[in-house]
Amino acid sequence: MEKKKIGNIKFVEGGVCAAKGFKANGIQCGLAHKPLTSGESVNVNPAAKKKNDLALIVSDRECAAAAVYTTNKAKGAPILVTKKHIADGKARAVIVNSVNANTCNPDGVEKADKMCVLAAEQLGIAPEDMIVASTGVIGQVLPIEPIANGMKELAEGLSYEGNGAALEAIMTTDTMPKEIAVEFEMGGKICTMGGMLKGSGMIHPNMATTLTFITTDADISAELIQRALSGCVKVTLNMASVDGDTSTNDMVCVMANGMAGNKPVVHEDADYQAFENALYNIMMNLARMMARDGEGATKLVECAVNGADSDKTAQIVAKSVICSSLFKSMIFGEDANAGRIYCAIGYADAEFDISKVDVDMCSKGGKIALGRKGCVVEFSEETAKKVLEEDEITIIINMGCGAGSAVAWGCDLTYDYVKINGDYRS
Repeated sequence: MEKKKIGNIKFVEGGVCAAKGFKANGIQCGLAHKPLTSGESVNVNPAAKKKNDLALIVSDRECAAAAVYTTNKAKGAPILVTKKHIADGKARAVIVNSVNANTCNPDGVEKADKMCVLAAEQLGIAPEDMIVASTGVIGQVLPIEPIANGMKELAEGLSYEGNGAALEAIMTTDTMPKEIAVEFEMGGKICTMGGMLKGSGMIHPNMATTLTFITTDADISAELIQRALSGCVKVTLNMASVDGDTSTNDMVCVMANGMAGNKPVVHEDADYQAFENALYNIMMNLARMMARDGEGATKLVECAVNGADSDKTAQIVAKSVICSSLFKSMIFGEDANAGRIYCAIGYADAEFDISKVDVDMCSKGGKIALGRKGCVVEFSEETAKKVLEEDEITIIINMGCGAGSAVAWGCDLTYDYVKINGDYRS
């Protein structure tokens, strides 16, 4: 899908290894229960290549670090351990597994701690310098033996080109890789930032995200990273939804090792704004990728709201539309039922005058007016069909009462979503 760019940045390759001083790797340690070949099981075809299930990201030197976590009360054990480890604003590496979420288990924290110890021993660093994350099935005990047995291989295979292997290891029902990297200038120095994300289902961030790991060689304080991250989350990953379910293991973390050589950023100055813009671009594009790869999805939907009395109202309205099951079904069926859009706007938990609201729809197939002043208008069904046949569709909503704006991203609701989640554990 096409990348979107805001401000002065340049897209580059390399994902989490694009920034100076970051290595990564991913291996298949024995947790994965599905081969890469769709529709096959390990028992059916033992020779099939099984996907990686264990990843490591390491900086050549200590990083300033910050994170944002799920608000779900049933938090995964890795989140509890990571919160403790980066309370000092520092980290050096990330260890993460897929297949098993290590959540709702009595020995969860013990296993998450053990993962950090095993990785730290191989890297020659303190376990407290590790960020740990897990994703997969909830409520199943995490077997530590495969992870322990694979750790030496994982560490020995670390490379400055290992982003692809690491990215594969964090994927679960994802059907496409999600990574991005950008270059930007801070204090006359070229800095680089890269990120990778897993997320396809159980996606409805609530002051959190899916599993997202971001690395940069910029020199900036942990306090300012946290400030920028908390702000960007609200308008990027927090504005994406696939199915309305907030995961137990959602986490986004940023590590900055300062190896670009820029003057350390400790105040909200022009360099901070450049960093924040780069972070926004990384997270905005990852949010779009996540929505496009919603389980069973065939279309990316962007809902752009403007003319609201505040950005908050615009955010509420935009998410109300992209979260509507009827609207999502409408997109899948390519049926321009504008009443469903007005319905979703109307039950948004905000105060506004629906009689001032205009609705348009556009894509590469064209643009069409669906509603004016709170009422559905006549439109060409032929043109509407052309708009909806595209795989990226934008709904434009003008609230008619102010300067507030927001953008949210979602996807269509298909038969395959039910099929995927009906036998997720098998």
